[in-house]
Formats: sequence, structure tokens, C-alpha cells
Amino acid sequence: MKIDWAALGSVFGVSLVITVALVALFTLGIMGLSRRERAAAQGDSATLAVTGAYACFAACAAAVAYGISLIVA
Repeated sequence: MKIDWAALGSVFGVSLVITVALVALFTLGIMGLSRRERAAAQGDSATLAVTGAYACFAACAAAVAYGISLIVA
């Protein structure tokens, strides 16, 4: 059996980058929702932060759905 180390390294690199990007995107969504809480406590509106948070969560959900579709197909 011969292992294609270049392909294995490529898969590892792409997986690492995608994982870090998804975690960062989810973290941005959490930060946006926490800004909404902070703004509500101060009596302000944080509609841009909430919209950005929901967009981050939607992008995370889309990436997970795409990954599941790749696994199933």
C-alpha cells in the first residue's frame, strides 16, 4: 500500500483552514449578539450587530450543510 502524502497534507491543510474559519465566523456571531445585549442594557439599538450576527450564523449553517451534503453524496 502506498500513501499519497501530498494529498493527505493538502486535505489536512484545507480542513485546518476551514475549521479555523468556521470557529472565527461563529465567534463573530456570538460577539454580535453580546453587543446587542450590551446595547439593550444602555438603551441603544444594535441592529447592525444583530444583522451581522445572524449573517455569520447563516454562513456557518450553510457551511455545515454543504459539508454534510459532501459526505452524503
